Amino acid sequence: VQLQASGGGLVRAGGSLRLSCAASGRSFSRGAMGWFRRAPGKEREVVATISWSGATTTYADSVKGRFTISRDRAKNTVYLQMDSLKPEDTAVYYCAGGDSTWEDGPYEFGYWGQGTLVTVSS
Repeated sequence: VQLQASGGGLVRAGGSLRLSCAASGRSFSRGAMGWFRRAPGKEREVVATISWSGATTTYADSVKGRFTISRDRAKNTVYLQMDSLKPEDTAVYYCAGGDSTWEDGPYEFGYWGQGTLVTVSS
């Protein structure tokens, strides 16, 4: 099972990036998925989650109104649209998937991607 994250890079503050995470080896269409990040010197934190149906999303307070999580169940892929980026968004971003079939969180994630680096310059 692999979760391949892509789309990271260097962007100026105020800019946008779209992260993608394509899963292979098994389907995650019936489970919640999420994005996490780890900034330099900090612990990993949850950024956004999305239920198996896509109807329920949650966001960290620090990204509400700027980031949007979405998924394409047919493509076994989850996305993170990041707008109005700030230097404090600089981190390695990880996607995660699992078998949480319920609509509302909290969710459990047993599968993790390798991460993609996002660097926001001021």
